[in-house]
Amino acid sequence: MIHEYLSADHARLDAAMRNGDYEAFREGLLRHIGIEQKILFPIVNDWPVVERLHLDHGALAALLVPTPTPAILAAIQTILENHNPLEEGNDGLYEQCERRLGARTAVVLKQIQTFPPVRVAPNVDNQTSMESARSALRCAGYSLEI
Repeated sequence: MIHEYLSADHARLDAAMRNGDYEAFREGLLRHIGIEQKILFPIVNDWPVVERLHLDHGALAALLVPTPTPAILAAIQTILENHNPLEEGNDGLYEQCERRLGARTAVVLKQIQTFPPVRVAPNVDNQTSMESARSALRCAGYSLEI
């Protein structure tokens, strides 16, 4: 249930990025991250992979602040290629949550489905936003140039 819903959301976000609808991608990714941070992570807070996912979320969110350049888009893609399997894969985040929730899975799915859209601020292009993005990438263990 949760697995299917959020995996389909990944596919929707991938399609938005492929089709060049960066604003839909940006808004959707921030909402998706919010769902995972606020609803799912508390369910599995003792799961060792949560910290890895949390660092990736920080890097992704920081990369969404400046106006996207080809290097920023490539960095986002690289992170998602590593990140999404940790959520969707066998024994990934979504399966962990469903297993721990058991009969409560439907209630949490309803919370996920009704999670509100995220208000997205305009892009900020300054030295601080770029250094913050670089720092978040380093903290998450990526050596990507943006």
